[in-house]
Amino acid sequence: MSFEYSVIPAPTRGEKAKDAKTPGSRYALALTSELNRMAREGWEYVRADVLPSEERSGLTGRSTVYHNLLVFRRPLAASAADTALRQPQPEYAVAASPMREPQPVPDLPRAAAPQPGDLPIGTPAVPPAADTEATPPAPRTAPLQP
Repeated sequence: MSFEYSVIPAPTRGEKAKDAKTPGSRYALALTSELNRMAREGWEYVRADVLPSEERSGLTGRSTVYHNLLVFRRPLAASAADTALRQPQPEYAVAASPMREPQPVPDLPRAAAPQPGDLPIGTPAVPPAADTEATPPAPRTAPLQP
């Protein structure tokens, strides 16, 4: 979406009002009235910025002055031609793109050890412990060389 922007100077003085007694509340009232005026015209408040500006000072001098600015935006009225240009277009025509058939999912190999579901019904998953101790295997030795 495209926007147009408007930048106006922030108020430098507060507005007198019955409810606004302090300078801060008077300034807040001036800022509120400025924001509401722009909103009635369709502008959305974006942010406040302080920007430098180099200005003449005396006959030959220059100095930098900082300005407090209020930034507003509103959507641009889009024409039908602008909308058609902004819509994404495919790289090639839809009819030219071949559609593949879905590939079947291959069966995964089963693990070497039996799974709990592989045992016959009624067979315990863990073999019962033997009352006698198991005999360890004989140690491996290298063959004797003649």
